[in-house]
Amino acid sequence: MSAGVEVLLAEPRGFCAGVDRAIEIVERALGKFGAPIYVRHEIVHNTYVVNDLKAKGAIFIEDLDEVPPGATLIFSAHGVSRAVQREAAARGFQVFDATCPLVTKVHVEVAKLHKQGFEFIMIGHKGHPEVEGTMGQLEGGIHLVEDVADVARVRPAQTEKLAVVTQTTLSVDDAAEIAAAIKARFPNVREPKQQDICYATQNRQDAVKVMSSQVDVVIVVGSPTSSNSNRLAELARKLGTPSHMVDSADELQPAWFAGQQRVGLTAGASAPEILVNQVIDRIKALGAVSVRSMNGTPETVKFPLPKGLKVEAP
Repeated sequence: MSAGVEVLLAEPRGFCAGVDRAIEIVERALGKFGAPIYVRHEIVHNTYVVNDLKAKGAIFIEDLDEVPPGATLIFSAHGVSRAVQREAAARGFQVFDATCPLVTKVHVEVAKLHKQGFEFIMIGHKGHPEVEGTMGQLEGGIHLVEDVADVARVRPAQTEKLAVVTQTTLSVDDAAEIAAAIKARFPNVREPKQQDICYATQNRQDAVKVMSSQVDVVIVVGSPTSSNSNRLAELARKLGTPSHMVDSADELQPAWFAGQQRVGLTAGASAPEILVNQVIDRIKALGAVSVRSMNGTPETVKFPLPKGLKVEAP
């Protein structure tokens, strides 16, 4: 590493309001009902967070068959299908829903428009739990597109009532490009009143856009399964800046910093600040001498907890 290397910290970075809320739901359920608390799917896509909650008594499962009768079950921040909701209710679990309210907003919109006879085109990544949850709000009539090429292959039953919804953690630019292709093919398509992509995803991508031109390399703290973290690393590369995503400080490689003067550092919306601090310490150990935070969009969003987990008034 060159002498006098500076670390530039993206603002905002790390936890968003939906992630804060989801983790708090698990911790409060553990505090109120005791271990074990069952969580369907990783509560958020971060290895450190999941391991921390496991140590406190959370058990992460994919199939409701793994949950004993009478147990407390939490749905992850990504949301679940109607079928999973029905099965959990039929089995009599005590359920707390940690679905991010911005994902729930998409589910509500899908249900409302479906009643009006709409079919849907969903922009998202196949197999992602959020996409499975949103598509699972309906029995059919919702078509997934992952890229512009997919748009040509969509075969809706009718085109008079067609609406677009998106996964909340996509690349803003990629989603806009796919949405434009949908609009070109289906000029009457109904677009979301407010962009489905969440404020935190947008803000973190905007910060990387500003940061990329000012640094020699970008490090993104995030787990491989985290969609929004992957998009940050992709975005920096698209803008011409080498970028690496790490789950922890141990994954940093000295070769990435050889001859570099300025290192950009950000974190996905599910990555805790403790990991960012560990990465800073490691980069300092490799020779960085200063850390500076960028100016960025302040985030003041806070989502309420579900009934039954709110703080009791004294």
